Parts: sequence; C-alpha cells; structure tokens
Amino acid sequence: MVVIAGKAVLITGGNRGIGRALVEEALRRDASRVYLGTRAPVEHPDGRVTPLALDVTDREQIRRAVDAVESLDVLINNAGIALYDDLSDRRVIEQHLAVNLFGTYDVTQAFLPLLIRSGGAVVNNLSVNAFAPFPVIPAYSASKAALFNLTQSLRALLAGHGVSVHAVLTGPVDTDMSRDADIPKATPESVASGIFDGIGRGEEDIFPDPMAETMAESWRRGAAKALERQYAQIAEQARAIS
Repeated sequence: MVVIAGKAVLITGGNRGIGRALVEEALRRDASRVYLGTRAPVEHPDGRVTPLALDVTDREQIRRAVDAVESLDVLINNAGIALYDDLSDRRVIEQHLAVNLFGTYDVTQAFLPLLIRSGGAVVNNLSVNAFAPFPVIPAYSASKAALFNLTQSLRALLAGHGVSVHAVLTGPVDTDMSRDADIPKATPESVASGIFDGIGRGEEDIFPDPMAETMAESWRRGAAKALERQYAQIAEQARAIS
C-alpha cells in the first residue's frame, strides 16, 4: 500500500492532460515533493514542485534527471504519444515504441535504485487498448500492449526488491490525444484521482474511469490474469531456491 502524503513522486509528461492532473492530485494528497518531468521544464507556483527536463527518449536527459532527484517513492510513467495511422509506415510504429515502450523502460531502469532504496512503486499509464487495438491508432495500441507485458514482467521481477508495479488501464479521457473522438470521456482530474486511489489500495491493475471499470472484474477473474499469477509464483519460487 502506498500513501502519497509525505512522499516524493515523479510524473513524466506532467505538463498537460492526465499528467498535469496527476501533479495537482499528488499535491492535493500532500506529497512532500513532486518532480514534474517534461521535455522542456515548466514553472509551477507550488514550492513542492521541482521541474525536470525529461524527454523520455533522451538518455542524457534521463541521467541528469536522476542526478537531480534526491529520493523517490513513486514513479509515474505517464509520458506517451498517440498518432493516427494505418500500419503502412514502419517509422510510426517505431516512434510509438520509442516513447511508449522504450522511454518508459529507460526511465524506470534509471530510477530503479532510488525506488529499491525507498521500497517504492512504479506506475505505468497504459490504456484499455493494451487489451484490444483501436483500429485508427493501431501503432499506439501495439505499443501499449507491449508495455503492459513489460509491466507484468517488471512486477514479478521487482517483487523481490520490495518495489510494487502498477498498470493503469484507462478508457477514453478528455485530453488532446482524444480531442477528435466523439465519445463519452472521463475528465483527467477524475482519472488522476482514480489512479492514486488504486495505488493506495495496492491494486496491481488500476481501472480509473467508468469505461475501464466495466472490464476490471472480468480481467481480474480471467485466464490471462490467472496465468500471470502462476508465472509470478514460479519466479518467486526460483528466487527462494537461488
């Protein structure tokens, strides 16, 4: 269980949409320090906020960001891109993987020593498109499916180090990414609150909005989640033997 009050939180992509809402929600829940990661640092009126230049595809920026962070309890990998495509251009797929998959991986690996030291948490902002692709953004969907699998793997591997790993599976949210989609959308503020509620309850997979919540119970009781738990037990047994 992770209580945000008094903790240090880092949020990538924290300048707009869900990221900005997460920054404000962390402050509302009395975080002691909020590191706001963006490609170009932005000012914030709250003295508890430390802006960081943090392009998740730039390893040198990631290294400098690590040097600037004294301690860390919660890493929220929120930065991401979603471009309309039809899978005809490999470069678009690679762009999504560079940000959504490898960017999240590189940031997590860089900050892992601090999180192990604090017994902290990694929170990866995914999408219900990790379960099934939305046809107009298939490259995005594929990158989120890959990130979901990576998240599950990290969860099993880091359990022995005292670090919890959470997947956030959002439905449509009223942000720039979904501006043109004429469908019901949750507000970024309600999603941010749902994410922190899920972290506080220790949920491995967080469904923070009404559309996503309709899938929560079937996922938690389904064969795929059962298989993940079985594999995690095998990993735990292997650690115990070694």
